[in-house]
Parts: sequence; structure tokens; C-alpha cells
Amino acid sequence: MGVTIYYFYPEDKLPANIQIDQLVVFKSKRQLLAYSNGHLVKTYKISLGRQPIGDKEFEGDKKTPEGIYFINDKNPNSGYHKNLSISYPNKDDIENAKRLGKPTGGDIKIHGLRNRTGFISKFHRWFDWTLGCIAVTNAEIDELYKAVKIGTQIEIKP
Repeated sequence: MGVTIYYFYPEDKLPANIQIDQLVVFKSKRQLLAYSNGHLVKTYKISLGRQPIGDKEFEGDKKTPEGIYFINDKNPNSGYHKNLSISYPNKDDIENAKRLGKPTGGDIKIHGLRNRTGFISKFHRWFDWTLGCIAVTNAEIDELYKAVKIGTQIEIKP
């Protein structure tokens, strides 16, 4: 019964015609905060990489990066419904991976659920399952896709 209520309980929607100009992720709280003109407009519950503690160091470590990045692309035809691309790696990320003798990797996104698995909806939040990306439901990535422009800053905190 409780699981059914959780699945069907409606969540707040992003206000219509809002423009999000800043995103902040708190990895430890599994939250993505969306701001418009300095005002918090919505908090999203998220899933992260399978190794959520610590900053991403190299390709394949399954960690979500930490730092200041930007949304640098949008893909409406993603294998994960839709996505917003994050500008990882930055200069510091590249230098750190080079020091470790490892490739930096890339393709860090905010994305929905794998195509044909959208029915999972909010249940995806029950564990960290990505390879380093930030996952939301398909309805949530639809909202973000519409409201976030390329160039929007995203700060990812521990």
C-alpha cells in the first residue's frame, strides 16, 4: 500500500514559463536545487553514480564530479529519455587525472531514465545507479530540459 502511494503521489511541478539560471547539487542529500533570479524554485530528488562519495577522479570510477561546471549541450534523443550535458572535465579535472595516469572521461549528464524503463519513475531514487551522472525522472528532465539554457551554471557539492 505504502509503495503504491509513493509511486502515485503527485509531486510539485516547476512553475510554468520559468527560466532556471543556476543549478546546485548536494550529493550527500541527493538533491538538485533549481534557481531563477536567485530564488529557489524547485528541489529535485536525484540518484548519482554508484560510488557517490568523493570527487570524480578518472573515467570508470563511477563517481559524480564535484565543482563548478556549465550546461554545455542538450540532447532530446538520449538513451536516457533526454539529457543536459555538464561541462566535465574542467582544467583541474584534466590535471588531476593526468597526475593519476588515467583518462578523465566525460559524458556527465543530468538525465532521465533509460529508454523503455520510465515506468520505474521515482523508484530509481532508492539507490545510486549511474556511472557518474545525475538522474531524475523523465517528467523532471522534461521540466529541466525546457527551463535550463545552455550556459547555465551548475555547482556540484559533496
